[in-house]
Amino acid sequence: MPTLRFAPSPNGLLHLGHAFSALVTAAWARRLQGRLLLRIEDIDPQRSRRDFIEAIMRDLAWLGLEWEEPVRHQSEHMDDYRAALARLDALGVLYPCFASRAEIRAAAGAARDPDGAPLYPGLHRHLPPAEIAARKARGEPFALRLDMQAALGLARERAGGRITFTELSADGEARRIEACPERWGDVVIARKDVPTSYHLAVVVDDALQGVTHVTRGRDLLAATDIHRLLQILLELPEPVYHHHRLVLGPDGAKLSKSRGDRALAALRAAGASPADIRRRLGLD
Repeated sequence: MPTLRFAPSPNGLLHLGHAFSALVTAAWARRLQGRLLLRIEDIDPQRSRRDFIEAIMRDLAWLGLEWEEPVRHQSEHMDDYRAALARLDALGVLYPCFASRAEIRAAAGAARDPDGAPLYPGLHRHLPPAEIAARKARGEPFALRLDMQAALGLARERAGGRITFTELSADGEARRIEACPERWGDVVIARKDVPTSYHLAVVVDDALQGVTHVTRGRDLLAATDIHRLLQILLELPEPVYHHHRLVLGPDGAKLSKSRGDRALAALRAAGASPADIRRRLGLD
């Protein structure tokens, strides 16, 4: 059965951009006569808060959304991500990186990844095993990064040369897009503080939950490069994707929690109705 998910991070209150994504996902679920899941992506222990989880559920219920229970909380499933890490490690495509953010920024110079972050320049890709062992013995924190060239070689061999994914337009027309994971460099697959990353957790969860259609904003289109790469390496099912338009602020920038854009709860308190929200988002 078609299965879709809305997967917010509980590091702030939902705004109109989140409402649009949730409503679009629910509309696709109805259109496909499928299931709608809610997933809480709370791998960040410093920013995730219980009160934000409760607020997310209040806002979604107010908008009229219904989802299947139980809700998956990523923080409760670290063993699933550790198992995926072990599989990647057995393939020889991971390596530990002890570099600090300052070191990476200095070495990257002007090079940037698709998210605009400093492009990792491979500082610790070839550390001698003895140095790795010594630094681990001293308790130095490290992230696990994907050796992009090794990963690409294996994935392309498995995929018959090209890494692609299916993108659906708003009217359901499908086209095949070629992914370009190399533009991300050696991405972090497990952070220094948790045994996973956004990229790894997303592909593992989508597979375990049977997600067949991924609907999300266009700002995550480039991330699909990494997700398809990981799906091939981990031999996970391939969902189809729909990357919808973004809701922009008066300055033309994407709405963001960090910018303090007005929350749904504030709009509700000011007297807005769910119908008002839909009209404001151009969904009526």
